[in-house]
Amino acid sequence: MTVRDIAARKVPGQGAAQPVVCITAYTAPMARFMDKHVDLLLVGDSLGMVVYGLETTLGVTLDMMIAHGKAVVRGSTQACVIVDMPFGSYQASPADAFKACARVMAETGCAGVKLEGGQEMAETIAFLTSRGIPVMGHVGLTPQSVHQLGGYRARGRTNTESDAIVSDGIAVAQAGAFAMVVEGTVEPVARTLTEAVDVPTIGIGASVHCDGQIIVAEDILGLFGTFTPKFVKRYADLGAEVSDAVAAYADDVRARRFPGPEQVFGAKPKR
Repeated sequence: MTVRDIAARKVPGQGAAQPVVCITAYTAPMARFMDKHVDLLLVGDSLGMVVYGLETTLGVTLDMMIAHGKAVVRGSTQACVIVDMPFGSYQASPADAFKACARVMAETGCAGVKLEGGQEMAETIAFLTSRGIPVMGHVGLTPQSVHQLGGYRARGRTNTESDAIVSDGIAVAQAGAFAMVVEGTVEPVARTLTEAVDVPTIGIGASVHCDGQIIVAEDILGLFGTFTPKFVKRYADLGAEVSDAVAAYADDVRARRFPGPEQVFGAKPKR
């Protein structure tokens, strides 16, 4: 899948005939498990919390995103791989953003990058896309601005917020983004934005009427229990299975049942 394939899912005036299936991936093994089932793998800066135990995404670095981006690209063969740009790597100026994004694409081999922000980032998005860097936008609840927004709360509950989100999405689309994530946005606003732009909207905590959906893999698999957002549906409880498996292993080691004869190497008979 390419960014053109993703963008082409939405026919202007008609929407997406088939929703775009997106999910996060941070490692090569997870990418291999999910690759054939989805259209897009996002190496999200959510890895700061999911993988590194950070409280927010703000501590994620460019080197961290590149390392995980390389792993996911190596583990995928079919899905379009997009890498998040971390906080501070693209906001200063379009030129700084290009330098950081070009490095990510060159070193990871990904198909494009994602950056947060609406009207204030339109100039940067236009600068990047005109220079060959595909950009996925991100509007609504933008985690990198969590302190400015006053926490992780649904956006668009007031007329001022809803109007700003729609304007942000339109600006991002007009600047050349091939798609955009719409996060933590009340359903009517997400639906209105989806109808207002000609590029796919990818919802997370938004609306079923978005042109696609994205979710953190560990959330739906039960592998991340620190916090479960309202919009998450659990499809498995692998965390409990991991705990049970390790408990059984620990019991076997303590009882000297592991390793057994089939797990050790015997010496060859001496001649």
